[in-house]
Amino acid sequence: MSSENYIVSALKYRPTDWDAVVGQKTITDTLKQAISSGQLAQAYLFCGPRGVGKTTIARIFAKSINQSIDADIQDYSYNIFELDAASNNSVDDIRNISDQVRIPPQIGEYKVHIIDEVHMLSQSAFNAFLKTLEEPPKHAVFILATTEKHKIIPTILSRCQVYDFARITIQDIADHLKMIAEKENVTAEYEALMVIAEKADGALRDALSVFDQMVNFCNKNITYKEVVKNLNILDHQYFFKTSDFFTSNDIHASLLLFNDILSNGFDGQLFLNGLGNHLRNLLVCKDASTLSLLDCSDAVKEKYLEQSKLLSSKVIIDAITIIGSADVNYKQSKNKRLHVELALMKMCSLTSSTEKKKALDFPIIPPNGDFSKTTSESSTQSNSEQKEIKTPKKESNNSSSTEKKQFTHARAVKRDKIIKRTPSTSIFETQKQLEKKKEEKLKEEDLSNKPTEPFQQEELTKFWIAYADILKQKGKGGMHSTLNKYLPKISDNSCVIQFDVDSELQKIEFQKQSKDFVSFLRKNLNNYSLTIKINVLAQDEGVKIHLGSKEKFVKMTEKNPDLKLLRDQFNLDIEY
Repeated sequence: MSSENYIVSALKYRPTDWDAVVGQKTITDTLKQAISSGQLAQAYLFCGPRGVGKTTIARIFAKSINQSIDADIQDYSYNIFELDAASNNSVDDIRNISDQVRIPPQIGEYKVHIIDEVHMLSQSAFNAFLKTLEEPPKHAVFILATTEKHKIIPTILSRCQVYDFARITIQDIADHLKMIAEKENVTAEYEALMVIAEKADGALRDALSVFDQMVNFCNKNITYKEVVKNLNILDHQYFFKTSDFFTSNDIHASLLLFNDILSNGFDGQLFLNGLGNHLRNLLVCKDASTLSLLDCSDAVKEKYLEQSKLLSSKVIIDAITIIGSADVNYKQSKNKRLHVELALMKMCSLTSSTEKKKALDFPIIPPNGDFSKTTSESSTQSNSEQKEIKTPKKESNNSSSTEKKQFTHARAVKRDKIIKRTPSTSIFETQKQLEKKKEEKLKEEDLSNKPTEPFQQEELTKFWIAYADILKQKGKGGMHSTLNKYLPKISDNSCVIQFDVDSELQKIEFQKQSKDFVSFLRKNLNNYSLTIKINVLAQDEGVKIHLGSKEKFVKMTEKNPDLKLLRDQFNLDIEY
């Protein structure tokens, strides 16, 4: 084909009748019905994004108005007047239109004035146009077209029938390109045409321009690979691979893939946006009712359906949240590559199983825990240690036990340091909330069928000290000191434990922990009839009793009440 006869596809295949219009069936049906019923308005406003057919439909509509009256005459060019408001936006241009409107048509009954890019008219031009638009002659019809409806003044909008043109769907654009390719004897993969349609962003004119470009680039053999390469588009296979890495928690592979994307000249934010749209499509595939929102070819849709089964909705939503945050902060980041890589690391870690909590070094059952989930291994270890208390050990066992205690002590010291760094107020507030929840959920146990095995003083002392260490780890140093000062004793009734405290205040503090403490001892000693009897030691005159931090503060406030006021004003707390 010679260059003199070549016509670009956007002009060559521009629709000239209603059936050739792509993707605007609702509007075309409405306008055809208005013509057939003779209910024509004096002014129409076509608004919508570029390349969706506003001017094309305006021309078809203008031609069809007179053809409905006399079908024998096909050419009504003298009845159609077009004005480009982008370059003719003055008051004088509008006055010329007003003068032309008064002259009736020589052929047909209507004169149609199409004003394109009407939002470009000046304010004075709009005002000069108002009277003519409101009360035009019977033979005059105005069709205004614009891509920016918000710039049209309300007085113009109120005088027009407004038609909002939608973006043309990717599927409709791809089908139209396929029809043109067949007419032009061009071989084209449908997947490649879908990519061109996505690139056009709902504008058919843009899609036709890109199609002409690809015909020249691919020498009339349009393939998906060549289109992606020429248009500098990220292949959707990148996103499918990245999502697979989320499933397998393969951080290193995702970083290598991102490096490959950067090496091909793609921007990190472009990758984030594409990955976000990919995850959105995966979430859409989770429910059959939202599958209609997925605008892609059937082959790609199958891939989305398969991969959506591998990721839960929660993981997908969490990944989209991470991408959203990374996208917002991308421009402010100084190290943009690291910024995207960090987001990939987070997303690859979403499906990884969380680490199990490390068991305590001594074989005890945690208070108020889920005792049904205690492993057989821990129970076996507990029984073996109880036997070790009753029977003498060999020297080797004593050596390993000593090393184990030293290691346990080192861990406890480390925990204490961590606990001390935490503000005391947060520790006590949290502890109060936990105690309150425990009291609400506490139910009276049926102990009638529970075992009451006898136990030795050594066993009692061991678990007594173990619970004191647990309280210390929770930041309750005062109770830890109270429990370690006087060790418990087994009374004549083997189910009753006697415990001495120095004051009534210590007794009250102990009673707050007694329910959990008793439950702890019962389960570990396997004696559910066990009870604790608290004995307050007599305080003789001249005998100095060691007081804890909290007891000292109470004594000090009795002598000086201002100390309590000082604590309340500065929101202080006692470290005990």
